[in-house]
Amino acid sequence: MKIKGTFLDEISHDIPHQNWGRKEWDLDFAYMKQVGINAVILIRSGYRKWLTYPSKILMEQERAYQPSVDLVQMFLELSDKHGMDFYFGLYDSGRYWVNGDFQSELDLNKALIEEVWAKYGHMPAFKGWYISQECSRKTGSIIKMYSGLGEHCKAVSGQLTTLISPYIDGIKNISQYQAETSRGEGVSLKRHEEDWSEIFDGIKDSVDIVAFQDGHIEFDELDDFLQVNKQMADKYGIRSWTNSETFDRDMPIKFLPIKWEKLLMKLQAAERAGMEQAITFEFSHFMSPQSAYLQAGHLYNRYQEYLAQFK
Repeated sequence: MKIKGTFLDEISHDIPHQNWGRKEWDLDFAYMKQVGINAVILIRSGYRKWLTYPSKILMEQERAYQPSVDLVQMFLELSDKHGMDFYFGLYDSGRYWVNGDFQSELDLNKALIEEVWAKYGHMPAFKGWYISQECSRKTGSIIKMYSGLGEHCKAVSGQLTTLISPYIDGIKNISQYQAETSRGEGVSLKRHEEDWSEIFDGIKDSVDIVAFQDGHIEFDELDDFLQVNKQMADKYGIRSWTNSETFDRDMPIKFLPIKWEKLLMKLQAAERAGMEQAITFEFSHFMSPQSAYLQAGHLYNRYQEYLAQFK
């Protein structure tokens, strides 16, 4: 199992911003390409008032701040230069859907999708969409929102690929703003399967790929949950990737690059489950040789050694 894609996170609301310009990003794309990454996924185009591109809709309706750089334009240009596919991440209001108003989140993003496609849809690297609202359970109108967003992305863009990356409500499902790293009890495998079978049934015509995050459960639970995820997705005709997180949820400091042994265990479990491929959150902070974290470059070296055995 090899990592073929990575999220890009420059909203950085819960991990440090690295203050890179085009030169640093260009080099990072080259580092990604060197280890076989061929897709980049914008984790979200905006979060609350912070934006990655100058969206007229969000600056007017949400009073969002005008960004100093159009990162979407830059990422699309660099994706084209380095031969990568780019997936555009939608806007997360941080307030509508999390407070139960799923319809407002849906309506706002529908307008955003049209704005984005008109602005960037002609660029050759634009290959799909990421629905950025992450969930772990069947809560509220999540099915309606997912299906509505996926359908609109496809209708506007000529049926381009849609992707979600939900998480498992395991014992490590702890807020990044809390000191604890685990809780007493997580979702049972049976309940997880019940919830996601219903969700998949409702979104099967509007979402093409699911990449569950793999960091919220214990390592000895990986095989069971990954296998159930794959079986459910297969049943409903959804492609299965794994989001193999490259940051460590077991550390009291949130977040630091993961221990190589842990990442290897997760990749091996995904291979046993028959996942199509792995993506990660996320290369630039937790795996890049030029990351602000020194140990990220060492993780890159260990991953290169891992890849060498397949040559």
